[in-house]
Amino acid sequence: MEARVTLSQKLALGLGIKLRKDLLYMLDIVSACAQETVKAIIDDLGGDYFGILVDESKNISHHEQIALALRYVDKKDQVNEPFIGLIRVGDTSTKSLNEAIYSLLLKHSLSPSKIRGQGYDGASNMQGKLWLKKYKEVETFFAIIANVLNIVGASFKRRDQLRDHQAKLLEKLLESGELQSGKGLNQERGLQRLGDTRWGSHCRTSDNFVILFSSIVHVLEVVECEGSEADDRLQAEAFLSKINAFNFVFLLHLILKVLMMSNVLSKALQKKEQDIVNAMVFLDLTKERLQVMREDGWVSLMDEVSSFCAKHDIVVPNMEEFYIPGKSKRRPSTVTYSHHLRVDLFYSVIDLQLQELNSHFDIVSGNLLLGMASLNPVNSFTNFDKEKIMILAKYYPDEFGELKLRVLSHQLDTFILHMRRGDLRFSDLKGIGDLAKALVEANPAESYSLIYLLVKLTLILPVATATVERAFSSMKYIKDELRSSISDTFLNNYLVCYFEKEVFTNVSNDAIIDRFQNIKARRVQV
Repeated sequence: MEARVTLSQKLALGLGIKLRKDLLYMLDIVSACAQETVKAIIDDLGGDYFGILVDESKNISHHEQIALALRYVDKKDQVNEPFIGLIRVGDTSTKSLNEAIYSLLLKHSLSPSKIRGQGYDGASNMQGKLWLKKYKEVETFFAIIANVLNIVGASFKRRDQLRDHQAKLLEKLLESGELQSGKGLNQERGLQRLGDTRWGSHCRTSDNFVILFSSIVHVLEVVECEGSEADDRLQAEAFLSKINAFNFVFLLHLILKVLMMSNVLSKALQKKEQDIVNAMVFLDLTKERLQVMREDGWVSLMDEVSSFCAKHDIVVPNMEEFYIPGKSKRRPSTVTYSHHLRVDLFYSVIDLQLQELNSHFDIVSGNLLLGMASLNPVNSFTNFDKEKIMILAKYYPDEFGELKLRVLSHQLDTFILHMRRGDLRFSDLKGIGDLAKALVEANPAESYSLIYLLVKLTLILPVATATVERAFSSMKYIKDELRSSISDTFLNNYLVCYFEKEVFTNVSNDAIIDRFQNIKARRVQV
């Protein structure tokens, strides 16, 4: 049996090639490794149905890249999400995003007709940008935060000043008894940068900004007084006035609350093993919490903001005075501060988040989710609803024509009676993935063949693009500032090997050697 080898060992491949002296050989070796890795993935798929996950990001060279991953159920009824490649946006060989995706699929002999689920996020011509980009005041708010973090984090000296001030402040709070000490408590906070599309990064940034507010103000005051450059001093002065304003503090607490509620859903969707049925639970919980906040959360939010302002010596305006936007004192106003904060900000931000959630989960998505929830085996199929399952099946007309829908209807009647008769093989199932395994292991999959097919199609549907986001994280490690000249082809091949390590390490050396030898004619046969 062939021993498992590491990535670096396999790249060397025992060929006696000095990679540093022969770049072309190295490129071909990496290409051979990547091609055999993808081939192993395609072989595992075995021509079955699959979903695709697509995301877009910029690499270190500021080139737009689209990452593509598959989602399919293997022969062990495990859901897999392998990364298979990158596509350069704006490539002259492709006229549209769809053509680019189809081109990559066809390159690997994957038929687009087998696609049964698609997940997109972050691409500029897809619906993936954060809701906050749609609201001017919120967009301005995050622009302020981004600029403040750039000023405070511009040098090691300023970051040390932030850390030292926070440590001294923490020590005082512990001595006064305002904070409790203990394992895992009062951990050091850093400057969390904003991501392009992720709710989670904005949530962490807002949370850290609240915790570090005093220390951030301290560093800005130091820069304002002692900065070596006039531009630095002016910027520090300007942003000190921005963040010490009531409107900023109000938005900081409002957005943090909204994002923390949505972050529970966001984190759940980032789990690789997450299935779409469980997503509906978190979706409903998030929408319910946002609605409760809209109806009953105004007073508690204002109390929290007022307390924060009192702690940091920030002036709280008279809520009954007219709100004057901007710096103009001449601009007439017909609304009070209270009205502006409650209607223009509080209600608007929450409604926009609810709207965004509803737009991502429309009527079709809702029907899909309800149908899938009806197949969930938890608690002896308490959510079973034949009508909703039949609606779900109708979204797959190629698999469920009129005749097969009638057969499915009969199978469902027998199936639910079977499941509720106490068969131990179908008790204590945790989700649809467990149901698929149980159907195969208990061997009634043939009797319930159409139900099994529907279960598998359910598992294929992607919930989020976490896999391709992890690919982009890997890309930033591989193509960093010191290796910014790496070609797209080499980056793609290296990324496949790096990200799909488990598949790669099980590819035989002989297969890679044969692939390497066949790339081009060589003087020496390996």
